[in-house]
Amino acid sequence: MRRTGCWTCRPLPRPVHSLHRHTIVAWKQPSLSLRSSSTGCVRPYVTGCSVRSAVAASSTTDMSIPSGKTEQQVPLYPDRHIQACAAIQDPLTWKGDLLALGIHSDALTVKEGEATSINDSALQKLDKALDGVITEFIIAAEFTAKAGSSHTARVGGSARFVSIVGLGKKDNASVEPEWGPSTYQKMGTAIGVAAKAHKAKTAAAFIVGSAPEQAAGRITQGAMLSAYEAVRFKKAQPKLTGGSWTSLEKLQVLLPEGADVGRAQQSVERSCAMAKGAIVTRYLVEAPPNICTPTHLANAAAKIAEGASDVMTLEVLEKEDCEKLKMGCYLAVAACSEEPLKFIHLTYKPKGPVKKKIALIGKGLTFDSGGYNLKVGGMIELMKFDMGGAGAVFGAAQIIADLKPEGVEIHFISASCENMIDGKGMLPGDVVTASNGKTVQVLNTDAEGRLTLADALVYAEKKCGAEAIVDVATLTGACMVALGTSMCGMFSPNQQLVSQLKQAGSKSGEKLWQLPLEDDYWENCKSPIADMTNIGGRFGGAITAALFLKEYVDFEKIPWAHLDIAGAAWDHKAHIATGFGAQTLAEWAISQGQ
Repeated sequence: MRRTGCWTCRPLPRPVHSLHRHTIVAWKQPSLSLRSSSTGCVRPYVTGCSVRSAVAASSTTDMSIPSGKTEQQVPLYPDRHIQACAAIQDPLTWKGDLLALGIHSDALTVKEGEATSINDSALQKLDKALDGVITEFIIAAEFTAKAGSSHTARVGGSARFVSIVGLGKKDNASVEPEWGPSTYQKMGTAIGVAAKAHKAKTAAAFIVGSAPEQAAGRITQGAMLSAYEAVRFKKAQPKLTGGSWTSLEKLQVLLPEGADVGRAQQSVERSCAMAKGAIVTRYLVEAPPNICTPTHLANAAAKIAEGASDVMTLEVLEKEDCEKLKMGCYLAVAACSEEPLKFIHLTYKPKGPVKKKIALIGKGLTFDSGGYNLKVGGMIELMKFDMGGAGAVFGAAQIIADLKPEGVEIHFISASCENMIDGKGMLPGDVVTASNGKTVQVLNTDAEGRLTLADALVYAEKKCGAEAIVDVATLTGACMVALGTSMCGMFSPNQQLVSQLKQAGSKSGEKLWQLPLEDDYWENCKSPIADMTNIGGRFGGAITAALFLKEYVDFEKIPWAHLDIAGAAWDHKAHIATGFGAQTLAEWAISQGQ
């Protein structure tokens, strides 16, 4: 592969005037040395900053990690998480800011699509104690208890606000539905939204009528994720957040007499760990590209490993290491950037016997300009999210670090770099060689993610000995066109793995839709001078991208799946990261050790 000379030998760039920070900064060579501690954990030590950096003073805390292009310390975790618990308590005796009542439509008399009265004795008792506020909602707001619907009013009693949340028909309510978030997770979502709107610090949830104890966890999960606010990079943060990510501090899920509070509490604690991982994913994906660089991702992985040093270790391969492994596809993409590449390999080994070794691989392009095939059609400003796959993988790693599942060894991998433009980098028409010896004619430098994933897939199989592999990537706009923004595309030749991932998605509330691996389309990826091209023409782009990745896995022996999360990783209405993928990957990984 040509034009991959060491960037440290190039002439030093001139100092840059950073207009948005009103300061002149000198260039320093960035470096990351990873030192092993006495516990076996690998800790990052970052010195210097890159040509585009600006000095930003900030105090260092235990929850912060250095950013890549600045000297700023950026939190990887919120300064606090919502304290959630389950307890047996009458909702009328609870005191706090927001009381949410989950109501099934069976508790209401509905005629011609409109609720006319309450037919459930327990709900009638609550309505009477609350001075008829529920009846008022039914009449004035036309509340019919449709799943996910909600209304909130200030009542001024022991609870400042009361929300009623629709749960739909009781027979249709499920902790693990086949598709999308559960009824109870939707209730939690409504609680989080109401807590944000009314600056509630404390909230309680109560389901009128019986519900499975696991519903407590789903409510917690929905509340923690929907209460999220992106405030890390704002100077004037909301007063009630205390510099954190939400005003909500405490959540109680209230249970009726006779409920198994221990089982409910276990469900709550597990959901807290899941939500924490998704928030780590959001923190990474929402961070701007002058903060979240490959070095920043490596520091994030080191922070996760440091928190679970008894079961986690970290190895970060530098450019020279990747050259020795002949990762020509990955090196070609990274060659144009001032930022050093980081091939990040985080390993989880349980304390007991290992039944299975698996690998989770995330695309880690911390910024994608498109290279010489420059992104001129829009969305270039959003290309910080092109490491959404890596964000999902490291969010899953956080979940695994907290839950410490038995029986499964997990390798979390990301070949991280930037895709930029430079005279020494990859050109359209170049032929590059992957670490398995296969050659690729690069017809489009903006189809770079699959090149980095190719070498990562080979590494997972050959170096880690993975017995099952799932890769996740914001890979193609074609998948966004096909499926929209609420679900990801799933490709795999192994239907057992597909079923496992669907079940994991049911537990997490994330939507995965299987798309075909149409082998006939591979004809579009054939090259007259190399083994393959990196694009397959105008049509079926998500499929040809998956077929390209298939070339780098021995899929007949090793179950493999590819998740294209290009649409699901970002909320285009709210303009924030969704955290998609972390929980599904963690659920699947845990199931492999059972």
